[in-house]
Amino acid sequence: MGAETPGIDPALMARDVASFVIDSREIQAGDVFFALSQPEYANNGFNGDFDDATVYVKSSLERGAIAAVVRRDRFEEHDLQEFKDRLIFVDDSIAALQRLAHHVYLDWNKPVVAITGSAGKTTAKELTAHVLEASGRKVLKNIKNYNNGLGHPLTVLNLAKDATYDIAVLEMGMSTPLHEIERLCKITPPDVAVVLNVLPVHIEHLGTIERIQQAKAEIVEGMKDGGVAVLNADDPRVAAMASLSKGSVVTYGIESDADVSASDIKFAGFGSTSFVLTTPDGSARVSFPLNGRHNILNALAAAAVGHSVGMNAGQIADSLRTVAPPPQRGEIIHFAKGFTVINDSYNSNPAALLSMVDTLVEGSEGAKRRIVVAGEMLELGDDAERLHIETGEKIGGKKIAMLIGVRGFGKQLVEGAKNSGLANAVFAADSDAAGKMLADEMGEGDVVLVKGSRGVRTEKVIEKLLEKFEAEKSAAVQR
Repeated sequence: MGAETPGIDPALMARDVASFVIDSREIQAGDVFFALSQPEYANNGFNGDFDDATVYVKSSLERGAIAAVVRRDRFEEHDLQEFKDRLIFVDDSIAALQRLAHHVYLDWNKPVVAITGSAGKTTAKELTAHVLEASGRKVLKNIKNYNNGLGHPLTVLNLAKDATYDIAVLEMGMSTPLHEIERLCKITPPDVAVVLNVLPVHIEHLGTIERIQQAKAEIVEGMKDGGVAVLNADDPRVAAMASLSKGSVVTYGIESDADVSASDIKFAGFGSTSFVLTTPDGSARVSFPLNGRHNILNALAAAAVGHSVGMNAGQIADSLRTVAPPPQRGEIIHFAKGFTVINDSYNSNPAALLSMVDTLVEGSEGAKRRIVVAGEMLELGDDAERLHIETGEKIGGKKIAMLIGVRGFGKQLVEGAKNSGLANAVFAADSDAAGKMLADEMGEGDVVLVKGSRGVRTEKVIEKLLEKFEAEKSAAVQR
């Protein structure tokens, strides 16, 4: 870790570590606690102000942690002299965590698939891991969306407890121009680098779409010599990254010529999509239980990874038949009263929202009404108002009976929809209010899409419906 241990008990350094922890509330006997503080967060590209975890060192050690990693200046500030023989001093606790993860990765020394993009990273990661597991590989993957400078090394450190994984599938995220993905690639240089898309997400912090493209391209620049770059041919900014590859390139797409593609797409209804998957090895029809063009692209990214490790089209198609959407990413909930809700509350941006609205329209032929509940989309920078109005106008031009815009720029979604002639477009101040409003509207035959950025908490809309109405027992409901 590049650490100082001048006063530490030598016997302690020989002990087995149960786990590495950054949240003192999770401490168990045998753990090592990394005490993070504001300087580390600022140095490593995290936005906002954070608590100084050094105040929890004493309680963590008393609860069974065998050691704590601290900054020397924080040690002096918090008077931890009595615990000096159980402290490891570093200049930067986050950097130390990352260096430790890198050394664990080096000891493990097996392939890494790294995935980035402005949208769809977690779904693509889950699909890719599922495809690779179907080939008999044991796959390490991020928990939830632990894809930043803390979640990534914590995921990799699981290899210190279990080195039997055959391959790692790791999503890499970024939100600032501080070379976040470059740092993650230094921890685990990708053998396969996947770029899904470049969209105006996090533009509040990066300023321009070109800077977002540069930030995402760090995953290709950081790949191993002789590796594989898997690139979305339908996104020109992603396709342009081919020149950065240090090895081969595998492209995927629907609209563009690509090595891995989908054709003859059929959408029979929610949870029932099919398409012909074509890879350089041949073709096979896929029965795909996820919805939307964006999820077909995520499946193609996973298929391209499968192809790059030697799977054929038939094997990949078989694996994709049994995938399930991650929580709050296209979950379908059928209610006993006779209406259906698509819960896509995890995140949102203009392209993803419009894709899901198209999915709603395509998959609900015969519905009494189609209703969209759309939370404001965050981190869109100076263009946020314009982008919300334009997105609302596009929604209003589709076959939608009602739009509820939620919080903040949700007003501009409503404004845009009304510009396009959707009279029944209303604004709700927050997700609780939107949930109550929607619950009063619902009737037999209605189909609803609920989508919003994480900070808007549109999952509360679902909670309000579940308080008032009974979901069918067969539905996979996350509460």
